Amino acid sequence: MDHHELRRRFAALTTAHLADACIRARIPVRCAPARLHAVVPGSRLAGRVVPARHAGSVDVFLEAFEGAAPGDVLVVDNGGRLDEACVGDLVVLEAQTAGLEGIVIWGLHRDTADIRAIGLPVFSLGAVPTGPLRLDARPRDALESATVGDSTVGREDLVLGDDDGVLFVPAGRAEDLFTLAETIRDTERRQAERIRAGVSLRSQVQFDTYLVQRRQAPSLSFRDHLRAVGGAVEE
Repeated sequence: MDHHELRRRFAALTTAHLADACIRARIPVRCAPARLHAVVPGSRLAGRVVPARHAGSVDVFLEAFEGAAPGDVLVVDNGGRLDEACVGDLVVLEAQTAGLEGIVIWGLHRDTADIRAIGLPVFSLGAVPTGPLRLDARPRDALESATVGDSTVGREDLVLGDDDGVLFVPAGRAEDLFTLAETIRDTERRQAERIRAGVSLRSQVQFDTYLVQRRQAPSLSFRDHLRAVGGAVEE
């Protein structure tokens, strides 16, 4: 799936749809921790991961841009540090000029007002005025992978972000996952329309039948029942 197709299809989906698609496809769900959020609410991004592990200097970001393609997303690993900002307005502006789709920071940013004015989607743990006060030895593999929360990602991954947060999915499974996500979205929309028309969700998913079956087979999960009746709530 090329970048234009990725953007087109994600425009009609959410990260929640794709997370549910991962569950249905039995692919590990790799979400960034909940406190990582968009600098500007309503921001959305979708692109290939360009990883960069920060060690105190922006040179690693500039080098990452050298190998990036239009539509990619810089994913910055600053170890989740809350004592320094590692990305400011100049890095964001340079990313925009290089054609990147956005930036995801496992750490903090600064220059919030300027970043908002630039308009490039940026997701981070928050803001602090100070930049790095240290300069550590740069790892030799600083441009090969990035860790965000419990997830380690690289160029073989896609990153998706919206108001629900940030999700990483394997690029090689994107077509399958997007098709599943679209199916889940359509099912949920039909269910929502029927609820508004007066047909309860419990009725639609035959919840009374599920309760009877669960008494007979306590190991029966609601998720298994939903799959049997074609409903979508959890995935």
